[in-house]
Amino acid sequence: MSHADIRSAARPAPDQPLIDVADYVLDYRIGSQEAWDTARYMLMDALGCAMLAMKFPQCVKHLAPIVPGATLVGGARVPGTALELDPAQAAFCIGTQIRWLDFNDTWLAAEWGHPSDNLGAVLAVTDWLSRSRLRDGGQPLVLRDVLHWAIKAHEIQGCYALKNSFNRVGMDHVILVRLASTAVATAMLGGTREQVITAVSNSWIDNGSLRTYRHAPNTGPRKSWAAGDACRRAVMHALNAVDTDEPSYPSALSAKTWGFYDVAFGGKAFEFERPFGSYVMENVLFKISYPAEFHAQTAVECAMQLHAAVKDRIGQIERIEIETQEAGARIIDKTGPLANYADRDHCIQYMVAVPLIFGRLVAEDYSDAVAADPRIDALRAMMSVRENPRFTRDYFDPDKRYIGNSVQVFFKDGTQTEKVSIDYPIGHRRRRAEGIPVLLDKFRNALAGHLPAGQAGQIVKICERPETMLATPVPEFMDLFAEYPRS
Repeated sequence: MSHADIRSAARPAPDQPLIDVADYVLDYRIGSQEAWDTARYMLMDALGCAMLAMKFPQCVKHLAPIVPGATLVGGARVPGTALELDPAQAAFCIGTQIRWLDFNDTWLAAEWGHPSDNLGAVLAVTDWLSRSRLRDGGQPLVLRDVLHWAIKAHEIQGCYALKNSFNRVGMDHVILVRLASTAVATAMLGGTREQVITAVSNSWIDNGSLRTYRHAPNTGPRKSWAAGDACRRAVMHALNAVDTDEPSYPSALSAKTWGFYDVAFGGKAFEFERPFGSYVMENVLFKISYPAEFHAQTAVECAMQLHAAVKDRIGQIERIEIETQEAGARIIDKTGPLANYADRDHCIQYMVAVPLIFGRLVAEDYSDAVAADPRIDALRAMMSVRENPRFTRDYFDPDKRYIGNSVQVFFKDGTQTEKVSIDYPIGHRRRRAEGIPVLLDKFRNALAGHLPAGQAGQIVKICERPETMLATPVPEFMDLFAEYPRS
């Protein structure tokens, strides 16, 4: 390209990825019953995670209007609270609740992330839209609409993640939450193809937040509200595209020097393994048993199996060998002091030590009180973590998407445990029959732990009947999660 071409002000046709996302969110018909069924469980699981997060004061502090008093009567509900907010701030709050404990669904590939993070935007916008329609004499959206947009948000985020590694250029995976939520929120608001392209182009121009807050020595709680922030920004882009005459930025990705590819992605264009459909929802991974970074889920299961053999011999352990995938070795292998909850739930050694000692791993196990047990850091110091190439190959195999780990404990007297190896966790698609009953127990227990029994019972009753659930108006459902004054 000549210097003259670079300086030309002629606006090009939109970059193909912008077109493909717009066409998908507006035109694709979801025909997979497996995707619809999995989406129902995903919604229950995510809202259960939101209720579990309400036990943690640091999370609750984030659940507020953008400035004191800036509530919106008839706005979107924030589950587990009395808040009614504008859809952008409600998206932040809901996204923060769902993500806080690192316990919602997961997608692992070249990039990783948590597709149900997008429910922050989907629930906030559908609730706000529905209440607006009801005030104007119209009909509300129903939960089937929520699942429709959730399937599409999952697909956008997950398909980008299959071949494009944002973490390798230092960006956090919530860039894909912002992308997916922007696209579906604009479509939900009635945006045209051009308006979806406008919103998505603005999302890419935002670039991406750095992964600094996910890694030592700066790990911190921002990782628990980063997805909520992405949802909020997405709703803002959607509202701006639909409510103003904002033009698109058609070569936001490919523009020489100033586009996303050149600025942030090493000059490389995005790669795609498959067209958008419903693949991601069908294959999404549920965190059912343990609130742990997903690359370590099977390591926790291995440690749980070994607990009985080592619990009375903790002081006799000489070393512990952990094998994991390349991604696990790269992002959650941590030595040295761990500063806070966020540091601990992204440390594979910590997540193995706790179940070896206690035979459990729950959210409270990342607290300062539990971390003060000297046995945890003593075991961490005895651990080696290395990549198992087979685990890495199976991790990237599109027909497997395994997340393998193995753990073996060696004692000072020369004896050792068996080497326990697990290829995929209970939340994997291949273990759905085993996992869904556990997921439902997680959901029921989470509701019972925060909501009054009557409200929790009504929610469970709705969710246990698929057709009833799909037809339930969004405001009616969200009202059941509201906190009311108790006499």
